[in-house]
Amino acid sequence: MSKVLVFGAGGRAGRAAVEEASRRGHEVTAAMRTPSKYAELGGVAADVTDAERVAELAAGQDAVIAAVYDGGADPAEFYPKAATALVKGLARAGVSRLVWVGLASLLATEDGTPLMDTPGYPQEYRGFYLAHAAALEVFANSDLDWVSIAPAGDFEHEKPERTGTYLVVPASARSRISYADLALALIDELDKPRHHRALLGIAPA
Repeated sequence: MSKVLVFGAGGRAGRAAVEEASRRGHEVTAAMRTPSKYAELGGVAADVTDAERVAELAAGQDAVIAAVYDGGADPAEFYPKAATALVKGLARAGVSRLVWVGLASLLATEDGTPLMDTPGYPQEYRGFYLAHAAALEVFANSDLDWVSIAPAGDFEHEKPERTGTYLVVPASARSRISYADLALALIDELDKPRHHRALLGIAPA
């Protein structure tokens, strides 16, 4: 059993990570901005952009998952600031492993083109994509043992079942995966880390 801290535990990806980690017997700390909204998780209040709070919560943990989003903030400020706080806070706490829930938009397709640069891909959210890319740049320039995991295309909202399997694949705009199956990959990378300082795309097996 490991001790796992999950930032963004109130969101769909974060909640799925909490559920999967708990299912496997890990001791999970669910961190979120407003724990009162998700009383059933028994979570703790946290601002992922605050390095001191990150360090405080990460102390004694074996690994951290970050599935973070702030709809009220400018993503160009929020994501690099969160990444910087994670790098500094985890270093202070002596935690080296971070599993980051990323974006399909930044993944390479089969021919190596970033998904966000392929013909027909929605560009109205490009600033959001680039904000995530800026966070990854912060991680890349640190000593943190990080991995970014994202759906190869998008999340499955119509039939979001947990199949219990997944594959690591190139990006494809047509691909869909449930939050529960993405969580399998998140927790696998805590239990038996196989990928380091890399971006992974996850699809149904």
